[in-house]
Amino acid sequence: MGNTAVVAHGADDLRVEDVPEPSPALDEAIVEIAYGGICGSDLHYWQHGAAGASVLCEPMILGHEVVGTVLVAAADGSGPAVGSDVAVHPLTPHGDGSTPWPKDRPNLAPASTYLGSAMHLPHTQGAFARRVALPTRMLRALPPGLSLRTAALAEPAAVAWHALAQAGEVRGSSVVVIGAGPIGQLVVAVAMHHGARSVAVTDLHPLPLELAARRGARAIDARDAPAIAALHADVVVESSGTAPGLAAAISAAAPGGTVVLLGLQRAGDVPAPLATAIVRELRLVGSLRFAGELDLVLDALADRSLDVEGIVTHTAPAADALAAFGIAADPARSSKVLLDFRTPQQPDPDTAR
Repeated sequence: MGNTAVVAHGADDLRVEDVPEPSPALDEAIVEIAYGGICGSDLHYWQHGAAGASVLCEPMILGHEVVGTVLVAAADGSGPAVGSDVAVHPLTPHGDGSTPWPKDRPNLAPASTYLGSAMHLPHTQGAFARRVALPTRMLRALPPGLSLRTAALAEPAAVAWHALAQAGEVRGSSVVVIGAGPIGQLVVAVAMHHGARSVAVTDLHPLPLELAARRGARAIDARDAPAIAALHADVVVESSGTAPGLAAAISAAAPGGTVVLLGLQRAGDVPAPLATAIVRELRLVGSLRFAGELDLVLDALADRSLDVEGIVTHTAPAADALAAFGIAADPARSSKVLLDFRTPQQPDPDTAR
């Protein structure tokens, strides 16, 4: 069986093709990928040939939300043994030699690389392939009882966990999530795990609102400005990455509240009602990826205290990646879409569910 990979060649040019077999360094294991979650950045590379300031200049294997099984252990003896199921922490922190950054926050290292990112040239190849070589420092053995399919949500769930950590103590607080895409759904799940007193979520589409409501969140149409303004939340997580979402997040926050900026806004100036933030003494704090939260998430998924049921709406064979990307790009039809790298292509025009 060839080493099938999902490769972005440019805007609107996504190909499923065979790539060379991995050639591991001494500290790398060969991992047989089981599942890969399609992220917003993957969609941007496919649709626009860029994700923010990261522009495709050469073909790049996509994917950083991956789990799999160790096929060949690292030659230096580090890392999990052959047959171990693993999740992947896709960050490699690097300094740039001049910009200071807190060493206990590796997600802020200014010249870091991330699997499946075009930030640097040559690009950092991703892990949407049947077999990949990965440094053992990236690998986390799954706790007993945690399935690979559920663990495929660990990386984005760690993003949500980190965002709420940026807000401080959540237990007993009222939490509002602006934007109920896959990350927003996971913020809802993590907020409930952390003991939030109440959780509300906004979105433009019925499907994500329904998914969040099943989890116990109050669902609000994002166009209902009076309802959002009446929320008076202790913590608001802006996960839409839009200017209207940012305005709604500030509107929804109670005086003295915290607004976590999780959704990546467009480059350049973005309008925001800062006068409201000032007179309410709101704390606006950014959130970028995650640091050590992946291990906490894996444990919470394993003991089922973190409920992610229903967030994966579609699973498709990797060979059918183009159709799967199309579904993932439509928030009215899907939440998280997984690629299955172990299953041959099936004749299903709407992908398997």
